[in-house]
Amino acid sequence: MTAQQSEGPRRGRRAAKARRSVTGTRRLVAAGFLLPALVLLGALVVYPIGYSVYRSFFDKSGSGFAGIGNYVEIFTDDTIFTAVKNNAIWVVVAPTVATALGLVFAVLTERVRWGTAFKLVVFMPMAISMLAAGIIFRLVYEQDPDRGVANAVWVGVHDTFAESAGFPNAHPLPTHPLEAAGGGAFITRDPVSAGGAAVRLPLVGVAPAKMPADARPARTPSPEPGKITGTAWLDFTRGGGGEPNTVDPKEVGLKGIRIEAVKDGKVVATATAAADGTFTLPAQADGARLRLPESNFREPYNGVDWLGPSLVTPAIIGSYLWMWAGFAMVLIAAGLAAVPRELLEAARVDGASEWQVFRRVTVPLLAPVLAVVMVTLMINVLKIFDLVFIIAPGSSQDDANVLALQLYRSSFGTDADLGVGSAIAVLLLLLVIPVMLFNIRRMRRETRR
Repeated sequence: MTAQQSEGPRRGRRAAKARRSVTGTRRLVAAGFLLPALVLLGALVVYPIGYSVYRSFFDKSGSGFAGIGNYVEIFTDDTIFTAVKNNAIWVVVAPTVATALGLVFAVLTERVRWGTAFKLVVFMPMAISMLAAGIIFRLVYEQDPDRGVANAVWVGVHDTFAESAGFPNAHPLPTHPLEAAGGGAFITRDPVSAGGAAVRLPLVGVAPAKMPADARPARTPSPEPGKITGTAWLDFTRGGGGEPNTVDPKEVGLKGIRIEAVKDGKVVATATAAADGTFTLPAQADGARLRLPESNFREPYNGVDWLGPSLVTPAIIGSYLWMWAGFAMVLIAAGLAAVPRELLEAARVDGASEWQVFRRVTVPLLAPVLAVVMVTLMINVLKIFDLVFIIAPGSSQDDANVLALQLYRSSFGTDADLGVGSAIAVLLLLLVIPVMLFNIRRMRRETRR
């Protein structure tokens, strides 16, 4: 066989090899298997992206070319620009704090016996959907302390260190021996005298259900020599039948109400009513007028308006951290388990404190894991929608607005503008791309190592 005759079969074998992939599979067969995935990828990803870019250059109706007008509106419309600013806050604050919490939890739980149980509790919110978490925290941030856990705790702490008013709507009737003293206070019309008859300080305007739970039936104390005695009570008999200015059997004392003896414009003595409304003042109060200060009647502290315009975004970020701090903790704990313990022990032997070991050894060794967590959370918060939509009430939803929520409102709201909605979608895509490129480069560097 000549050289030319043998060259033909060799070329055929080389061509057959070229038609096979590196795994030995024929390229045509591989393309056949990949085709359905490529079709779905094109239909569900590539085409929507391309059409969104195309649609973003047209007006609301889609028939008129708008140029970059829709993109200009993103940064000139106050509502949409607020969403851009809030997204910047989310991207900076939420991933950073979540990663920091995850790092702290992961390091500390290595030192306790019940660390596994703690990790389970912290990670458990990840099993809850954003919808369910939004409903939970909408109730947590409820303004009424009787319903909202956050305000119940806040009010409890506040009332521990600050005196709380007990009778915000209480007031005397014109027939009562009290008159307005300015600033919401009330004072007796006539001075009182030591050793005389018990002073009566009746008030109305307090619902019986709002009275202190341990308030007891009011009574009139006996006079005491050299002292001033009296009763402050709710001059109201449930069901009717009581006499004004008279301590009736079914009427209860205003427990805890503060009484001041004022003489020549100065407070000379004070007292607090007991559970049955009785009080006693020393001889210094002789000839003074008794005043019920305004602190008895101011509105009670009702907590913080968590979902108000100024705090709604931090409040929602707090709910996000409740969910995702566990995710960060688990990933960082996995990276921490791979850290050589010899390095940590060597640093301790060399005299480094635990803080120095953490800052100069643990954190640098965990830098790749921390980068993964940060990038993942940044991508996640760029498309945050559920929590903001559910937690923020209608009155402050504009203040908590983010791009994903504004995309929904612009595209499907009552005054839908698909041009602006498409422009917001393209802007979100452009914001995600740099983060994705950073993550891809980091993964390639890790692969080369």
